[in-house]
Amino acid sequence: MFSALIGFALLYSLILFGAAFVAEGAAARGRLQWVRSPWVYTLSVSIYCTAWTFYGAVGLAARSGLEFLAIYIGPTLVMFGWYWGLRRIVQVGRAQRSTSVADFLSLIYGKSNRLAGAVTILALVGITPYIALQLQSVALSFKAFAAFDTSVPEDLDVTTLAFWVSVGLAIFSVMFGTRSIDAQERRYGVVVAVALEAVVKLVALVSVGIFVVWGVGGGMSQTLATIENSPVAVWPNDASRWITMVALSAMAFVTLPRVFHVMVVENDNDRQLSVASWAFPLYLFFMSLFVLPIAVLGQEIMPWGSNPDLYVLTLPLWLGQENLAVLAFLGGFSSATSMVVVASIAIATMVSNHIILPIMLSLGAPNAVRAGDLRQVVLTTRRLTITVVIFLGYLYYRLSGGGEALSSIGLIAFTGVAQIMPPLVLGLMWGGVTRAGALFGLTTGFAIWLYSLFLPSFGGEVIVTQSILDHGPWGLSLLRPTHLFGTSFGDPVVHCVVFSIGLNTLTILLVSLLSNESTEHHNPAADPEAAFEARTEMQNPSQDLLLMVQRVLGPREAHALFQTNGVPLNLREPLPAPTPQLIRRIEQAMAGAVGAATAHAMVRQFAQNTPVSVDDLMAVADEAAQIIEYSRKLETQSEELEQAALELRQANTKLTRLSEQKDAFLSQISHELRTPMTSIRSFSELLRDHSEDPDFDARRFSQIIHDEALRLTGLLDDLLDLSVLEHGQVRMVYAPTMVKDLLEQAQASALISQEDALRVNVHIDGDPQIITDRNRLMQVFINLIVNARKYCDAPSKTLDISYAERGDMVEFKFQDNGSGIPPEDSNIIFEKFSRLSSNDLQGGVGLGLAICAETVNRLGGTIGYRNVPLGGYFFVKLPKSMPAQ
Repeated sequence: MFSALIGFALLYSLILFGAAFVAEGAAARGRLQWVRSPWVYTLSVSIYCTAWTFYGAVGLAARSGLEFLAIYIGPTLVMFGWYWGLRRIVQVGRAQRSTSVADFLSLIYGKSNRLAGAVTILALVGITPYIALQLQSVALSFKAFAAFDTSVPEDLDVTTLAFWVSVGLAIFSVMFGTRSIDAQERRYGVVVAVALEAVVKLVALVSVGIFVVWGVGGGMSQTLATIENSPVAVWPNDASRWITMVALSAMAFVTLPRVFHVMVVENDNDRQLSVASWAFPLYLFFMSLFVLPIAVLGQEIMPWGSNPDLYVLTLPLWLGQENLAVLAFLGGFSSATSMVVVASIAIATMVSNHIILPIMLSLGAPNAVRAGDLRQVVLTTRRLTITVVIFLGYLYYRLSGGGEALSSIGLIAFTGVAQIMPPLVLGLMWGGVTRAGALFGLTTGFAIWLYSLFLPSFGGEVIVTQSILDHGPWGLSLLRPTHLFGTSFGDPVVHCVVFSIGLNTLTILLVSLLSNESTEHHNPAADPEAAFEARTEMQNPSQDLLLMVQRVLGPREAHALFQTNGVPLNLREPLPAPTPQLIRRIEQAMAGAVGAATAHAMVRQFAQNTPVSVDDLMAVADEAAQIIEYSRKLETQSEELEQAALELRQANTKLTRLSEQKDAFLSQISHELRTPMTSIRSFSELLRDHSEDPDFDARRFSQIIHDEALRLTGLLDDLLDLSVLEHGQVRMVYAPTMVKDLLEQAQASALISQEDALRVNVHIDGDPQIITDRNRLMQVFINLIVNARKYCDAPSKTLDISYAERGDMVEFKFQDNGSGIPPEDSNIIFEKFSRLSSNDLQGGVGLGLAICAETVNRLGGTIGYRNVPLGGYFFVKLPKSMPAQ
């Protein structure tokens, strides 16, 4: 069984590789509709749900009751209660080509690379225990299977398996996460693979839950009774820890690099976030639905001492459900691997953009931006960083011994990345926050988290010794890591959150109020274009600028950038001097590859041709970013106006056609009414004046008067029928109707004689029956058959009538072999007074199809026309039985 499990894991990994390759291929061919679907985007946001929520939530429920709900409530509150803020972050990040949460924070504070670097270091350290958590969950799941397989040695070293899992994840991340230097380029392969894994882990967890409730617990009511009598189903007594966990999960949902990457960097449009705002909380609901039943019944059934973090896996194994256990393993494997892949890609982008490249600029200015191919440097840096990040997680797993509960490790990581939230929110909401305030606040919160929670998680073996944990450094008890200033709040996580987030926020406010730093980056200049031009005094020719852009973006992309901005590339003539607009566009394009802060530094450094420091280069505010944002809004409004104008033009065209049809109808109806009335009047006068003439053929003239009266009556009946149908004044008489008999009678009534040129073929299997108003429906069919006889322009006229049942509906199709109706006319043929030609020799006043449409609508169905390559056909869809009134 254990060997088969390894085979399943390898096969599943190959499926993920295949899905990623298919998505990349579809994107390369321009088939982006399905990979850009809001549903794929929503499923990719489920990267928030890692091994912690798959395995650890059950373990947390078993240990702390309903406390586990906090990790689901936090993101739900963000989606519902702070959607405006989330939408603002996504829109600005997309418009500014933000590459990561570090890059986004640098944009808020004037493209400060120091701040971006600090966020990168914090994220790198904070993500390490989280990657360790995923590797630990995979190792524990392998070990759980090994315990049920007698052929596996008891001393199996699962850390070796965790090592090879790390190798596989590193290969996948490098292959699909570093194919392009542009970090803003959509990684459709990764997104689709993550979405697929989201489905697998949801199906796996729900399947285990269904088995536990109905296969073990005796059904829903009995399971609920078991839960009610269990000590697990209680609300936490410690309200402070509950509130802290909800706040942590909410903050982490916004600031976790992996979640920020899929939610902001991979976002294509506002509709994706709009769907995710309600669909993702629904996904979380189903992920949490069976956590409590699994935890309660796991405690009742599993032997004492069993790890509750693994109940999702060991409970099916214990009860002999090996196939379900394999599915649970794949769900946990999906939860772990998707997180590691996206997190390592996000961190690698941050390290290359905000640490490696700025160091190159500082040490090699001004030649660093000119020498060599920076694309290869960036890609190599990202690939190495992905590998290093994953193996740092593996190293943490080995050093920590893998003994911590999964939920505890997850909270450590959440607390670390939550330090980004205060400068992020304050920077968005208050223009008085300075770059120095954000940097000092972030550093303060990070240092407290590192000292009071992260390092103690190693158990007094790394840097923070057991002596320091017990007595504080140098014996100062007020500085004990978990009891700062003599307080503990009863829980190390609550203690760390209070001090780290609190002092982080307080430091930001104090330093911002006391510092003399300008907050210009929050308020664009009145004339940003002029300000940019004044500050950009290019001392290098455009040829050198083109060379620099080529080395970052590549020759093809660089040439396209220059040409689309009005710079002709003629090898025989020198390039014109670069304009401020061109420089701004270059900086924007390069931001997608190396980050906004680094791109700004490179362009400014090249422009000034002086060995200035990176910190000096970061002093310029983001006027260009503001212009881009304004331009984006104007483009959006322009597109909306164009769409509205198009709809108005289409509506006007339709109204014009209908007006013409109405005029033609009035002319035709007056002709149709006048003709029989004239005949009736004329022949009546003849009868009156010559009634006593023995040679006068009174019988023939009386027949003419009779026929014309019938013609006039039919026309008036049509007008009356249409009026009655439109006003809902007709009563339908429903009865069982045999379809074949109905069509045969309609055919006989429509084709006046055997000499009619139309050949009708009826295709019906069996002897179906429907419940409808037979007479009304027959009139519809007669009209459609008569129309085919009149208007089919084929040399040998043929009408094929087919019948099909589709669930509770039936469909009739009337297709002749003529040339069909022109597409521009097919949308008005069911309108009143509509005739394709006012000079139509076939007669009619344009009421037939309008009456058909109203009749079918009253029967609860629809009628329409479709163009097909060989002509076109009318279709009538009706309920099989009497429609609901």
